[in-house]
Amino acid sequence: MTEELFRVDSYLRECQARVTAVGPGQIRLDRTVFYPRGGGQPGDTGILALANGGEIVIADTLKDEAGIFHVCAPDTALPGQGTPVTARIDWRPRFRHMRMHTLLHLVCAVVPCQITGAQVGADKSRVDFDAGDKTLNKEEIEAALNRLIQEDHPVTPRWITDAELDATPDLVRTMKVQPPRGSGRVRLLEIMGVDLQPCGGTHVARTGEIGPVTVARIESKGARNRRVNVVLLSQD
Repeated sequence: MTEELFRVDSYLRECQARVTAVGPGQIRLDRTVFYPRGGGQPGDTGILALANGGEIVIADTLKDEAGIFHVCAPDTALPGQGTPVTARIDWRPRFRHMRMHTLLHLVCAVVPCQITGAQVGADKSRVDFDAGDKTLNKEEIEAALNRLIQEDHPVTPRWITDAELDATPDLVRTMKVQPPRGSGRVRLLEIMGVDLQPCGGTHVARTGEIGPVTVARIESKGARNRRVNVVLLSQD
C-alpha cells in the first residue's frame, strides 16, 4: 500500500518516491503527497518529475481496493517499476481545497442539522443538510462563519479506535456515508472548541487561514434538504 504522507502533513508539496506498479494510464507509488478523490474533496493534480528532466503530468488522483493511483494525462509514456520520481502537487488548488474543506466543517458546526452531502471545490463548495422545518438564515450563517475564522481556532487531526467511534455515534453527522472501519482506527478532524467529526481530508492548521467568506445562497433541494453554498472571497 502507498504511504499516505498527506495524512501526516497536509502542507507537504512534494516527496521522493518510487514507482511500484503501472497500468493503463495510471501509476502507483510507494509513497505520495497526492490526495486521492474522496470525502467530497477532489483528487490532487501535479507532476511526477523524472531524474532525466522529464515530467509526467498527473490529471487526477484516485483510490481503489489496492490503494492510491495517479491518473496520467492521455498518451503518457509510463515509467518502469522501480523508477525514482519526485511527486509534486499543484499547490494552489490543493491549498484552496484545504481552506474550503475546513470551511465546510465550520458550516457543519454553525448549522445544527444532519449532513446529507457535501462537495469541496476550489472556487465554491456546498453542504447539504436535513433541515426539516428549520429555517436557515443566510446572513446569520455568514456572520458566524466569519467570526469563527477571525477567532483563528487551531485545527488538528487525531485518531480514535473503531470501538471508541462505535461508543460515540454522535460524532458521525453524515446520514448517507459512514467513516471507513476495519483498520482499527478512525481519523478525526478537530477544530478546537468548535467541531469534531471523522474526516480523512486535507485541512489548514488554523481557521484564520481560510480568509473571509460569503454564503452565496441557500437552496431548497426537497421537502427537508437545504444546500448551503459558500465561496472564498480571497483568491490567494
